[in-house]
Parts: sequence; C-alpha cells; structure tokens
Amino acid sequence: MAVHMVKKTASIEEVLAAIEAARDKVMADEVKSLTKLGIPKAMAYQMISSRFHQKVGNQEEAEPDPFEGGNATTSWEEIS
Repeated sequence: MAVHMVKKTASIEEVLAAIEAARDKVMADEVKSLTKLGIPKAMAYQMISSRFHQKVGNQEEAEPDPFEGGNATTSWEEIS
C-alpha cells in the first residue's frame, strides 16, 4: 500500500509573510516580558525594534550595525 505525498510549494510572498508574522510574535513576546520587569512600554519597543532593525514611530534610521557590511568607512587596506 503506497501512499503518495503531494509536495506543496509556497510562493515567496507566503514565505515572507510567515517570517514577518513570526518576527512580530517574537517581538510582542519580548516587549511583554520587558514590561513585566518594569521597563516602560515605549522604551521596551525601542529596545526590541533596534534588535530587529525596525523603525518605531517617528524614529529616524537606527544606528548602523558596525558588523554588517555596506557603507563601511574603513577598508581592509586602510587598516593594514
């Protein structure tokens, strides 16, 4: 008795939506945990959003992560 499994594929949009929903859930859980510790909700949102590279309200672009590539001002040649 053979059972044939049908392989379901998801679109890129579905995958991105699932990732964003999971991220939002994790962020909400972390904000809830921080507010239980007595941290004001606005501060908790800022702390969590900076970890997830999200903008909060009218916040300008967050500080660039020095460990991420991109527009680094010092090249390896200048260091050595």
